[in-house]
Amino acid sequence: MSRKIEKYTGMVIQPAVTVAEDRSGIQQNLDRVCNMIDFGVGYFWELPVRLVVLPEYFMQGVTTPGKGEHGIEGFMKKAVTIPGPEMDQLGEKAKEYGIYIAGGGVIEQLPEFPDRWFNAAFIIGPDGDVILKYHKWHVPAFIGLGTSPHDIFDEYREKIGGDITDLFPVVDTDIGKLGTMTCHDGCTPEVSRALGYNGVEVICHPTAQQEVEGMSEPWDFWRFTRRTRAHDNMCYLLGSNWGTVEYAYYPESFCPGHSVIIDYTGMILREAPYPAEQVICAPIDIEALREHRARINHNCWVDVRTEGFQQIYDKPIYPPNRFPSGKPPRALSDKMAPCRDVLDQLYERGQFMPPAGMQPGDMSQQLDERIAYAQTTGRLRKPD
Repeated sequence: MSRKIEKYTGMVIQPAVTVAEDRSGIQQNLDRVCNMIDFGVGYFWELPVRLVVLPEYFMQGVTTPGKGEHGIEGFMKKAVTIPGPEMDQLGEKAKEYGIYIAGGGVIEQLPEFPDRWFNAAFIIGPDGDVILKYHKWHVPAFIGLGTSPHDIFDEYREKIGGDITDLFPVVDTDIGKLGTMTCHDGCTPEVSRALGYNGVEVICHPTAQQEVEGMSEPWDFWRFTRRTRAHDNMCYLLGSNWGTVEYAYYPESFCPGHSVIIDYTGMILREAPYPAEQVICAPIDIEALREHRARINHNCWVDVRTEGFQQIYDKPIYPPNRFPSGKPPRALSDKMAPCRDVLDQLYERGQFMPPAGMQPGDMSQQLDERIAYAQTTGRLRKPD
């Protein structure tokens, strides 16, 4: 028999972030989010805060194509370990208030794969220990230099684990079943569906979502895709973005807020729709979620019929194992290279049609030419 979970306050922090050049720059970001935790926990004392969600790259920042792009060496200078002193500082805050703290985009170096970094998300429990760690699956080829488990899939399965519960973990806690996915993971349905399959009730969703990628109206794909992820899996989703950023090559509103708290029907409960530092909170009612899931009317899991969709996933699309040990991606252009194989496959099987006057085989060649042009003109970094 399941025990009753009392309502609690879920909190999302939308901080000002400084892009760190090395580990010494991390402390400023950590201290700031800890102060904001103090604020939110104190302000919402009547219905106590039990869960806090921090954004992607909240500790170290991140760089993108163009001037200021870091290669692998630049990222490795600010890589940390989990557990480690940074998690210890957040763990002390979790113990102080008896809360869970989730965050993502941690530039993590693993002892199993020391020649690269992973985009790691975590959940810390009220005892101060890390109770869940997840490595971002959909690291976007056009902007994410970190290694996905898929990039080194055979080795990752051998050393870390390859079951769906290893790749997309969910932890059962006294505030519900918690899981996490990071930024681009929410742009397609697979990762959230895997979390839903594993029983997730609250998705902690760190992001560093940029205005140029559609944060604000009229596009605002961040909102409608994340509402869909919550709706389809009948779970809460707490999505945290940056408020402002300090970096010589970024506008201050590079990632312009729009942090959200979404309920299990896909309804937005709270939003901070502006580029500024902020804290938002909303009640989380796990018992209401569980009662909602007990009905079959508009139940997005009861009516899933898997047999007709297996062919979609029978063959790889983006190829696995492209960056094995000894061959980490060294610049963003390295991560883009496998996309030529993806384009060839999508056009050859007729799923995509080329523009007028072009043949399917022209499309990957066009990508090669665009990358070469961007590298020669300083728009993309060449691998060292």
